[in-house]
Amino acid sequence: MKTGQTVSELLSKGEKALQSQIAETRDLIYSSPATLAYNSPGAEGYGVKRAGLAIPGSVMLIVSPGCCGRNTSELSELPEYRHRFFYLTMDETDLITGRHLTKIPDAVEEITAFLPQKPSVVMICITCVDALLGTDMDRVCRKAEKAAGVPVRPCYMYALTREGRKPPMVHVRQSLYDLLKKRQRKVDCVNLLGFFNGVDRDSELFELLNAVGVRNVRTLKDCRSIEDFDQMAEANFNLVLNPEALPAAEDLCKRLNMPFIQMNQLYQIDKIAAQYEALGRALGVHFDFEKRREQAEAALSHLKGAAAGWQFAVGEVADANPFELALALLREGFEVKAIYGTVISEYWPWLTKIAELNPGVKIMDNTSPEMMACRPEGTAPTVAVGADAAYYYRDVPQTAKVIWRNPRQPFGFDGVKKLARSVEAAIAEFGREGEEDERA
Repeated sequence: MKTGQTVSELLSKGEKALQSQIAETRDLIYSSPATLAYNSPGAEGYGVKRAGLAIPGSVMLIVSPGCCGRNTSELSELPEYRHRFFYLTMDETDLITGRHLTKIPDAVEEITAFLPQKPSVVMICITCVDALLGTDMDRVCRKAEKAAGVPVRPCYMYALTREGRKPPMVHVRQSLYDLLKKRQRKVDCVNLLGFFNGVDRDSELFELLNAVGVRNVRTLKDCRSIEDFDQMAEANFNLVLNPEALPAAEDLCKRLNMPFIQMNQLYQIDKIAAQYEALGRALGVHFDFEKRREQAEAALSHLKGAAAGWQFAVGEVADANPFELALALLREGFEVKAIYGTVISEYWPWLTKIAELNPGVKIMDNTSPEMMACRPEGTAPTVAVGADAAYYYRDVPQTAKVIWRNPRQPFGFDGVKKLARSVEAAIAEFGREGEEDERA
């Protein structure tokens, strides 16, 4: 079955047509990254449930029918989440009448009374059922907060809104940072917003900020106590590294008068440099990043020799935007054969540049039902970057797989260098396995 279309075919339809089928509610949707990873908003990775418990000392009350809460059982067995999940199960009467809403304040009060130490915040995780009922969770949380005497905030496990204006992972960030209270801001403090698993401490971003006097670079991941979290209110400004954190940064700007600057996770070396230059102009400082840039360029140069004759297939289940990463590879002279990703109009600039360099690059829309029958074509050696690309190439013999999902998010020149080394290592491993097969 033929799947995908070339980037030139896609662009010929015009920018307005570059909206994923997710926006077309009349069409059948197959969200392959979600399907491959069982990645409902509350499942693996930093879904709503783990994100909602990012505040040290927090607990979560899951209000749902039994089927919706069941997938939390495995997560609750992890040491860091043990004894932090509580459940208020909804029955059929609750679904019809909304009776469960009157039980939430009592449940929160019971939880705080039961725990040996009061939680820093109780997160109320509510499911799609209440999206359909139109529940005003802010009002419910205010009532629960008054009853229990602890902060109570909502987080929504609404798969229905995942592709909407305010998806669950956007809203949960707003709920978390809404807990920060106004403090005296300090010029040597900055927050990095956007990634729940934090930013790789090897990134030059920390080094560059330290060099211009920013001594405290804080992330939510590094908070070990509620006091650490409260100190994030001292930041002179926020650096937003993931667009999903923009609404939270905007709220902090309005509420605490804390400005923000947006930066992106990029793999084009000149664009990374341009970002640092723009940040320097905004702060009135100069960043000396040439050594780090040279290291990234050297790693790419070395990869070119190791990857000679190899093609790339780039997926979106990776620590990168697949379209920006594909463009970065093409600009460096690598051959990209396919991109697995969800196409939206915001990616038009990247797509047009990709088309200029290679109009034949296949765009595989991860929301298309055709992806169920996706079988990569060709026999050339291929590097599959991303868990989704690796899955689709699982039966292709000449494939080096680079999952590129890291404990902490790569960023800047250091991210480019580490990705290049990961690809080179995967190609080398593929070669060693081939030699062992021949000897056998």
